[in-house]
Amino acid sequence: MADKDTKKDGVLEWVKTIAYALILAGIIRTLFYQPFWIPSGSMKDTLLIGDFLFVNKMAYGYSKHSCPWSICPFSGRILAGEPERGDVVVFKHPVNNSDFIKRLIGLPGDRIQMTGGVLQINGQPVGIEAAGQFTEVKEQQGPVGNIPRCENEPVAMGDICTKTRSRETLPNGVTHDVLNIDDGGFADNTKVFTVPEGHFFFMGDNRDNSQDSRFARQIGGVGFVPFENLVGRADRVIFSSAGRSILAFWTWRGDRFFKAVE
Repeated sequence: MADKDTKKDGVLEWVKTIAYALILAGIIRTLFYQPFWIPSGSMKDTLLIGDFLFVNKMAYGYSKHSCPWSICPFSGRILAGEPERGDVVVFKHPVNNSDFIKRLIGLPGDRIQMTGGVLQINGQPVGIEAAGQFTEVKEQQGPVGNIPRCENEPVAMGDICTKTRSRETLPNGVTHDVLNIDDGGFADNTKVFTVPEGHFFFMGDNRDNSQDSRFARQIGGVGFVPFENLVGRADRVIFSSAGRSILAFWTWRGDRFFKAVE
């Protein structure tokens, strides 16, 4: 009889341990970090399709988008830190509430424009220098099977796809890579966007393959993004899968474990 009671107590303790672990994981996810898997190529080569990362939800404080109302019953946003130009940020699309990840380019009051493919902030071109080429195989990528666009088209499936890579330096000294696919399109030559108070202007690093703040919401872009829509900052890639499934561990990229997001 004692053996049965011991086994019963052991099972009960095991169940309680699992329950506590799940509750703790839920609290951590809700309040501190949110997992995010990169589904598209709009942030290449900073982020690749298949990168798995945790979003720091504490970076800019809590809002209805970063902490559910049932857990954090407050109005507005409790501020922890100010978003900075150059941050890579996950935010909610202002219309459909889907998750987007882009680089923060324009702060409230800034004037943003693209002229001849060069980013202008408050009437001044950002620093830019050549940084070689970004190469990848032209093939289906990720679970959706996205096929990359190439600067060296026509490119057959299975051949090498290239994009010109440049190193961009923002006014606050943040540097990052940007990619170019073609020249002279709308995204390379825009009007001046004046960022409203309480909003931000975002762009993808893969400049010719990103529906971002340069595009109106009516045509799939995000326009200006309100502060309360920010979920958090992406700081580090945990691991990265080059295959069609995140579980295909044999396709994980060995050079991206715990890679800092620059």
